[in-house]
Amino acid sequence: MSIFRHGYVAGPILGLLWALVIATATAVVFSFATGGAFRPGGIGAGLLGAGLGALAVLWPRLAGPVGLGLGALMSLTPLAPVVTGPDIAATPALLAGGVMGAATGWPIAAMMAGCHSGALTRHEFEASVIRFLTGFGYIFFTAIVAIPFYVMVMTSLKNQSELIQNPLDFSIDLSKGWDLFRSYSELFGQFNFGSYLWTSFLVSVLTVFITLLFAVPGAYAVARLRFAGRAAISRSILLIYMVPMIVLALPIYIAFSMLGLRNSIFGIVMIYPVTTIPVALYMLQGYFRGLPAEIEEAGLMDGLSRLKVIWQITLPLSMPALASVSLYVFMIAWNEFLLAFMLLDDPSKFTLTRGIAALNSSEIPRQHLMAGSVIATVPIMALFLGLERFMTKGLTAGSVKG
Repeated sequence: MSIFRHGYVAGPILGLLWALVIATATAVVFSFATGGAFRPGGIGAGLLGAGLGALAVLWPRLAGPVGLGLGALMSLTPLAPVVTGPDIAATPALLAGGVMGAATGWPIAAMMAGCHSGALTRHEFEASVIRFLTGFGYIFFTAIVAIPFYVMVMTSLKNQSELIQNPLDFSIDLSKGWDLFRSYSELFGQFNFGSYLWTSFLVSVLTVFITLLFAVPGAYAVARLRFAGRAAISRSILLIYMVPMIVLALPIYIAFSMLGLRNSIFGIVMIYPVTTIPVALYMLQGYFRGLPAEIEEAGLMDGLSRLKVIWQITLPLSMPALASVSLYVFMIAWNEFLLAFMLLDDPSKFTLTRGIAALNSSEIPRQHLMAGSVIATVPIMALFLGLERFMTKGLTAGSVKG
């Protein structure tokens, strides 16, 4: 049996690795929250984690309280698990060390639950490793999602002098009150962001409508009807995604310029569905194939036409798939940048992404760019979180039943 499958080895190793993860996370959180310099102390964090890992195997109930106290005490020594800059007072350093120790002790005790100091069974060892990987996954994916959004929001709440003084200070002064949102009011008052929001919303809604108008009958035909080339069409629906959009950019630009469609909302509404219809066809055909054909056949026998069968039977049963496709298409249209950047030059016709790109200038303060990014992100995020259950249900049903 491998020596790593002994509790007295597995506990300290997992504790050491977990402590390094927590030390990094703690340093990042305190740096963002206070604007001071915090960084993980590799040696101190490793020693603390290894010790707490061994303690979690022998006396798991003590790991959390001991970690809290020991982490705070070590923060005052050269072996601090979270190293602070010279301008950081003792209290934040103690707090960072205590938080880091507690966030190491209690989780490592939970990871080693059911383990002992002797030889572990394969199930006990794998369970502890899986718990570690699960915790690491939660922290890692939360960080890569939350940190950029946090930086974006905090930067949008600052003024130019604060950004010049310390660009890496992401703390905010709540005493400024409503003046924190000055960048947002200036965006709508001076940069016409209300028009950008309305244009993006209109274009996205029209893209959803046009996409469903073509994708529903197309997907139904591929899923239900028998005709020559049906299998080839079914397999080649997503071939358009094999060609990068940047390759198509120049032909689209030339064609739209010749037809007088460049720099017009009508042209954008025409081209966006071209990029969304294939994926909508692919998603819907899988769902339509999963619907019981006997229900539609019963409708046909009752005298309904094929169109009435689709309208009265198929579409009501396909609402989860339609909701997920609509949400997916809306997000694509809302976030699309390349075509909008290439085809729109008139600021009065800018979509939101095109308007944000116009803010990326040395003449415009960076907080306005970040505020515009927040405005573009929050609505689509709220829409996704509100309708996520429909999207998940529709995607799952389409992939399984198809």
